[in-house]
Amino acid sequence: MNKKTIAIHHGYNKDSNMTMAVPIYQSTAYEFESAEQAANRFCLKELGNIYTRLANPTSNVLEERIAHLEGGVAGIATASGQAAIFYSLANVAEAGDNILISNKLYGGSITLTTYTMKRFGITAKIFDVDNPESLEALVDDKTKAIFFESISNPQITIADVDGIVEIAKKHKILTICDNTVASPALFNPISHGVDIVVHSASKYISGQGLAIGGVIVERDGLTDFFKGNDRYYHFNEPDVSYHGLVYTDIPLPPFCLRLRLNLLRDIGAAPSPFNSWLLIQSLETLSIRMKEHSKNALEVARFLKSHKKVKNVSYPGLESDPQHERAKKYFTDGQVSGLINFDVEDFEEAKELMDKTELFSIVVNIGDSKSLIVHPASTTHQQIPANEQLKSGIRPGMIRLSIGLEDSADLIADLEKALG
Repeated sequence: MNKKTIAIHHGYNKDSNMTMAVPIYQSTAYEFESAEQAANRFCLKELGNIYTRLANPTSNVLEERIAHLEGGVAGIATASGQAAIFYSLANVAEAGDNILISNKLYGGSITLTTYTMKRFGITAKIFDVDNPESLEALVDDKTKAIFFESISNPQITIADVDGIVEIAKKHKILTICDNTVASPALFNPISHGVDIVVHSASKYISGQGLAIGGVIVERDGLTDFFKGNDRYYHFNEPDVSYHGLVYTDIPLPPFCLRLRLNLLRDIGAAPSPFNSWLLIQSLETLSIRMKEHSKNALEVARFLKSHKKVKNVSYPGLESDPQHERAKKYFTDGQVSGLINFDVEDFEEAKELMDKTELFSIVVNIGDSKSLIVHPASTTHQQIPANEQLKSGIRPGMIRLSIGLEDSADLIADLEKALG
């Protein structure tokens, strides 16, 4: 099936009531038919529902649907995108290990990987996403993952995915790609050799700012990747917390299996079934929405490019953009979502411009049907020192736009009035 069909039908087998919409299974726990069935489910002799912290029928549909859209073999839904990133990294790294992170990431991802995880004894080394060769000098025997965004938020940089994957394969290191901005409608990192894909489903997958959620997707073949790989010994040795289970000996996708049985079980950042249901509804229109977001964004970017008060515009859909060729290489029909950044003169002018817009709402989310505007230096990246902001591509006068589904002419008129 093609993506539009997958987004509407995959993963849902109608229950006895034959409901067309996926039901909301708003339940904490599930009854077992017998004591034997209960025991079998806990030892994985039989797969099935136990407790919603581990799995839920509504969330299962969301997991299967997004995994299939991404070309993966298994998925896990989480309470947020941040939880998805943390779980993916914590599933492979422990105290004393390090992870390699892109120099261009969302502010929350930077603080998670460089500050919060450091307190767990996991350190982050920063590589230049525009120069994958910079990874070589950072790799050591304690490196457990390479983490980057397919399109960075808010810098709008497209990663050299093929270059990153090539070096990762050389050193047998897991790659984790945050595909939130592109969404599975426009780009599939797994098709370029990436091992794990994560999403903040609260963004374009949701599309209306209604639900917080995250998703993790695993590619096929990770059992062979982990087996005999000394970096990931814990996938090859008995797990004493789960009656000696060896994850590479079970005919199930090992990354998601261990994540579910360890991290979801013990930390519990599982999604609400209602939020999973909301995200399922939104998936049905994802492909159509991404096309419109991209179309509107290109028209707004062209306007901004021509305005005398705008110093710089970053939108890879523009033929003049340095990222344009890479956009054509990786993304469906050159569509690159609705995210734009542009620069005005300075920090204060950027803040003043936001207050002058009427259709654009000052919101730190992205991917909404409504157009949003934010000043990263004073909001999403404020907690990062000014010199580090500049290193990661956050400039004082930079404004990020998330272009929605309004008429582009109205959005342009709003920006034109605000710019003066």
